[in-house]
Amino acid sequence: MAAPKILVVDDQPINVQLLKRKLEREGLAVAAAYNGVEALAAVAKDKPDLILLDVMMPDMDGIEVCQRLQASEDTRSIPVIFITARTSKEGKLEGLGAGAVDYITKPIDLDETFARVQTQLRFVAINREMADLQRRLAEARRVATIGAVTQGIAHNLNNLLGIVIGYLDLVKAYYDKPEMVKKNVQHVDEAVQRIVSIIKQLSSLLVRARPPVIKMGLQRALELGVARYQNDYRISQPVAIENPFPEQNFETNVEVFEEVLSKVLMNAWESYDEKPAHLRPIVITAQLVDKPGDGKFVEIRVEDHGHGIDPEIKDHVFEPFISSKRTVGVGMGLTVARHALRNLGGEVTISDRPGGGAIAVLMHPVEKRPVKTDDD
Repeated sequence: MAAPKILVVDDQPINVQLLKRKLEREGLAVAAAYNGVEALAAVAKDKPDLILLDVMMPDMDGIEVCQRLQASEDTRSIPVIFITARTSKEGKLEGLGAGAVDYITKPIDLDETFARVQTQLRFVAINREMADLQRRLAEARRVATIGAVTQGIAHNLNNLLGIVIGYLDLVKAYYDKPEMVKKNVQHVDEAVQRIVSIIKQLSSLLVRARPPVIKMGLQRALELGVARYQNDYRISQPVAIENPFPEQNFETNVEVFEEVLSKVLMNAWESYDEKPAHLRPIVITAQLVDKPGDGKFVEIRVEDHGHGIDPEIKDHVFEPFISSKRTVGVGMGLTVARHALRNLGGEVTISDRPGGGAIAVLMHPVEKRPVKTDDD
């Protein structure tokens, strides 16, 4: 295992030599820099595990070096311990505010310095272990999702293929009765279309983790999503849109957003079971929401008056092929919708609607931001 790398930065060569000798004797790898510019160049060349940084240096002091390190995503996580002759509370607060994790005051006590370095290196090791654990958990979730999708696909496709074979046998048995042939061929076509739908939904799960985005009017995006829903599912019943912010723009991938809204609307439509179209009202409402630390979001609520969320699947509605419907070949719509919206930095949730039915809430950032994907 490679020794941790420490960068010592001080304009006094004697201080650098003392620290370098002590740390190397303790088994650490040490690099040296004698001013702020050299320090930044050394970090760019070979990123250290920790930096011991003198505050008072000519041209570029330690505060500015630390601020520049904090400004870069690549170097922000490197812990910096300031070395300073300043002992005032204000001086320490300034350094901590710039991003330092600890302070060592001059004259330098080498044993104390090594103890503080060891402490921070332990934190670095813990953070790396946590990052590795998160990566492993993400991989486990991904594998579990793939397993669930694969199992669901196999089950549904086997059922659908059984239906196709059964109706083809009936076609053969009643080949001399045109009406029966026509009826059975229609059933075969429906089953095949469901197979095609499963394949399309599976392809949607493979949408790029960072889809390209453009600035889009909220009202226009909602209208396009409704049109996609009506066209894909051949539904002519209008959807009410209540949007008090028709001029609001937000950054999105239009195709992905259309698909997300379309699938959520279809879920609302199917919650009415066998009711006629005019008795299946669906309402979309839009609001702007400020989330502290995350910025401004568009909140889109899709409300229906259907049968609500089945208690048996309430905690699993976003899992692949979880459905309260008895029809063969359904159950991936909400899985795809959540996956796709998370890739845009948003989220989809569903809850019971007071008075009956359900409310699906789509949270979409107004501006492009770092996202959490299902693979993160």
